[in-house]
Amino acid sequence: MTVPVSQPAPMTRRQWLLSDRPQSRMQARLGRAYVTWRQFSANRLAVLGLIIIVALLLVAAFANLLATHSPVVGDLKNARLLPPGTGEYLLGTDDQGRDILSRLIYGSRLTLFVVVLVAIISAPIGLIVGTVSGYAGGWVDAVLMRITDIFLAFPKLVLALAFVAALGPGIQNAIIAIAITSWPPYARIARAETLTVRRSDYISAVRLMGASPVRIIIRHVMPLCLSSLIVRVTLDMAGIILTAAGLGFLGLGAQPPLPEWGAMIASGRRFILDQWWVAAMPGIAILTVSLGFNLLGDGLRDALDPKETDQ
Repeated sequence: MTVPVSQPAPMTRRQWLLSDRPQSRMQARLGRAYVTWRQFSANRLAVLGLIIIVALLLVAAFANLLATHSPVVGDLKNARLLPPGTGEYLLGTDDQGRDILSRLIYGSRLTLFVVVLVAIISAPIGLIVGTVSGYAGGWVDAVLMRITDIFLAFPKLVLALAFVAALGPGIQNAIIAIAITSWPPYARIARAETLTVRRSDYISAVRLMGASPVRIIIRHVMPLCLSSLIVRVTLDMAGIILTAAGLGFLGLGAQPPLPEWGAMIASGRRFILDQWWVAAMPGIAILTVSLGFNLLGDGLRDALDPKETDQ
């Protein structure tokens, strides 16, 4: 009589993702992503930050549908400086009779435009400078780090003001100025990460296989620096928003009638005592988005830290 052989129970999806012996690269990557998400979602404040940023993205994407009025055309005759909740103006109107809520909604596009472009420009510059400096060492490291120190010696807003004053006011020049002042911290982080892996057995093996310094930096060193860089960029986005708002407040950023939040605060400061909502509403928007990026960055820092990773 043949005794039936019991079959092993099929793996659940969670067990498949958490397997310590992945059968493919895809399974290993999905498992790593799942562990990272578990650590991130365990932080409720980080999830709150993610919700705020996702809401910002949705508002910016569907601004045409969400805004009930034009962001640049107002009604001076009938709708000037109306308080919040008056008729169809949920957050009130400004001194030009424009709906503040609609201007905030469209202003979210400008905010994301500035944040994304600054990150795209400054993060690669800092990554390249830091990895080249850390891997090359010697006089290359000394020269690149002294240039970095020169930029770090000045407050970011003051240095951005100097560049915008030289380039001229405008949203494009403001983005360039903020990007120029934002890359040094990324270079420092990339250099520190590179110094920790430069002498490792992994890099030595790649070098013995005949890989050139350029290939080692691009294919092996830079990917190891990305997690720390992503966290720092996310944390810096709040500072980028505040710097852009500061330039707009001083009239050096986005020019009227663009609905930039810093410029909205500047136009509403004349009415801060009697019509407080004109300046307070864009200020609350800046505060909320900055808080969201800070909470998201803190969550990513904990989730992407290899020392805190669940095994």
